[in-house]
Amino acid sequence: MASKDSFSLDELDAGSRDVGEFDSHAAKDLEAIYDIPVQISAVLGKATMQVSQLLKLGRGAVVELDRKVGEAIDIYVNNRLVARGEVVVVEDRLGVTMTEIIKSDRS
Repeated sequence: MASKDSFSLDELDAGSRDVGEFDSHAAKDLEAIYDIPVQISAVLGKATMQVSQLLKLGRGAVVELDRKVGEAIDIYVNNRLVARGEVVVVEDRLGVTMTEIIKSDRS
């Protein structure tokens, strides 16, 4: 479900221009930022508990999160929410596929 502050990747693809439409000067300007590292976080869910409860946790303990199975997870870039997605398995590792880009006001 896309809210008024978000749009689907399909909408992005439908409204995007071909790479060939951008002038070469703009492409050169973007090259300057390609090597800047960013931190990406995929948040499966959150939980709140008292320190006493936390100290009682041991191996095999289950912490219930605030998300339901199948519900979209939040994807952050440098601590800014930028997308929502789904958990996928890639070979023997977990990954995330983006299903929704979040628009943000850059004010």
